[in-house]
Order: sequence, then C-alpha cells, then structure tokens
Amino acid sequence: MKKKIQEIKNSPDQFELTLECSGSEKYILRLYIAGMTPKSVRAISNIKNICEEYLQGLYNLEVIDIYQTPQLAKGEQIIAAPTLIKKLPLPLRRIIGDLSSTDRLLVGLDLREIK
Repeated sequence: MKKKIQEIKNSPDQFELTLECSGSEKYILRLYIAGMTPKSVRAISNIKNICEEYLQGLYNLEVIDIYQTPQLAKGEQIIAAPTLIKKLPLPLRRIIGDLSSTDRLLVGLDLREIK
C-alpha cells in the first residue's frame, strides 16, 4: 500500500485514497467559549447532542476556554465566542453563536444539504 501512496502523491486521487485508508471520516471540531456563560453552556450542550446523534463516535470535540488559553484563540483568530471550528473533514468551517439552530449547524458541518 505504501508504494501505491507514493505513486499517486500530489495527484487528484490522493484525497480519495486517504479516505479509503482511514476507514471512515473523523470530524475534528474545536469549540471556543468565553468562560461558563449561559451561551457557552448552551453551545457545549448543543454540539454534544448533535455529535452524539449524527456522528456517533466519529468525532473529536475539543472545548477551549479563551480566558484560560488566549494564545489558542489568537492563533485561530477568534473574534467572537462561542465559535465552532470544523477542522476536518475539509473544507474548514466556522460557526459562531450558541449553536441552537440545528439546521444551520448540520449544514455547517456538511451533514445536511442546503434546502
């Protein structure tokens, strides 16, 4: 398999081969919050519910408090909190707010098409 990966390096099929090799898509999500405000608590609850319902074990969710680790927020250029960043699968997406709009969140995570 290693030889096959080397042969198609930098080709359009590289992304598809990576998906084949990994088995299943894993969502990498980061939720930036500002302390334990009501909006932050709602955002955490909402994203956990969506992940458990739609991604069942296929996700990695990291909750980052920008008051405790401001350098991470600066590195990601976070200007509002709560902000959810979908790192993987590509494309990268940013969703701002308490994530209470399930339809908007599902579209942002590419789990539902735009109607």
